[in-house]
Amino acid sequence: MTRVAVGCTDYPALEARVANHAQDGEIRFTTRFKPKRADELIGGKLHFIVKHMLVARVRILRFEDRSDGRVDIVCVASLERVHPQPKRAHQGWRYLADADAPKPLDDADGIGDLPPELYRELAGLSLI
Repeated sequence: MTRVAVGCTDYPALEARVANHAQDGEIRFTTRFKPKRADELIGGKLHFIVKHMLVARVRILRFEDRSDGRVDIVCVASLERVHPQPKRAHQGWRYLADADAPKPLDDADGIGDLPPELYRELAGLSLI
C-alpha cells in the first residue's frame, strides 16, 4: 500500500513524526474505509510518499475498526528506508504490487539523503 506523508518535507520529518506518535512499538494511521484486500495486506508494507517519491515503509500488523466508523491501520513503529522511487501523490491509500515496490536502501553511499529533485534527475540520467 502507499500513502502520502502529508506535511512531511523529507525523510527526517517522517521519521520524527513516526517516533512522536509511536506507542508500545506500534503506530496507527486512520483511514475512512477498510481495504477489501485487508487480510492479504497483513504482514505487508505501507509505503510513504514524500514530495512525489516513495521514501520509506513500515510493516502492517493489523486493521482495527474504531467506534467512529473509521479504521486504524496498525503498523510497526520502525521505518525502513527504501530506494527513492517516483510516485504521484494521491488521497488516502492505494495498493502497490510487490513487483512495483522499491528495494530497501543500503544507505552507506548517502543516496537517500539527496534532495528529491536531484535524485529524480540523476535517476533519469541512469546515474543511480
